[in-house]
Amino acid sequence: MNWPAIRAIYLFEMARAWRTLLQSIVAPVISTSLYFVVFGAAVGHRIETIEGVPYGAFIVPGLIMLTLLTQSIANASFGIYFPRFAGTIYEILSAPISPVEIVIGYVGAAASKSILLGLIILATASLFVPLRIEHPVVMVLFLLLTAITFSLFGFVIGLWADGFEKLQLVPLLIVTPLTFLGGSFYAIDMLPPVWRALSLFNPVVYLVSGFRWSFYGRADVSLGISLAMALVFLALCLGAVTWMFRTGYRLKA
Repeated sequence: MNWPAIRAIYLFEMARAWRTLLQSIVAPVISTSLYFVVFGAAVGHRIETIEGVPYGAFIVPGLIMLTLLTQSIANASFGIYFPRFAGTIYEILSAPISPVEIVIGYVGAAASKSILLGLIILATASLFVPLRIEHPVVMVLFLLLTAITFSLFGFVIGLWADGFEKLQLVPLLIVTPLTFLGGSFYAIDMLPPVWRALSLFNPVVYLVSGFRWSFYGRADVSLGISLAMALVFLALCLGAVTWMFRTGYRLKA
């Protein structure tokens, strides 16, 4: 394993986050805080508790998951797309570094930035509402799984996209709507039976449910199913990245 090469890619990507601190860190935290204030203030007065949890505290795991998904995809997709756009990807591909090491460097940096954002939002939310984390090990597990999986998904998007517009296509039209409809701000048990059944086809439901269980011990679906779905999506993303490197898809001129 070429650790110096991995470290070089990782540190370069992390340095880009610090150079664009307002865009990479501050803006997502402010946006998520506004979600929290608006939903907590506007809806919280009408819905005091959900499954015994104050509404303001109930939405915190969903908000963290929303940020984790969107930022993991954005960080990873831009991180690998820009070298393709600038032409420097060929220098990386011709260097003595394997595809596995390239993926570890880029995905590791994207996941690290997303996890940092999630922890900052968690700390910010604790200033507004009383939070408890009943299962911290499970919380960390879902943080890592989600960040790594969706960073891989973003890496796939960054290789697939042939323009800056396509970088935003999947996150805006697919991922963000699925997150809002995935129980981030409500329990799916509150939905009519038909809509609840349809919600179970939304993969984000399982991520939000498992993550919320780590906080309050309550979930829309069982923890085992949530964990299994997260691992399945991780395997699919790994398979897609492997295929892209083996075939040279969007990598070879």
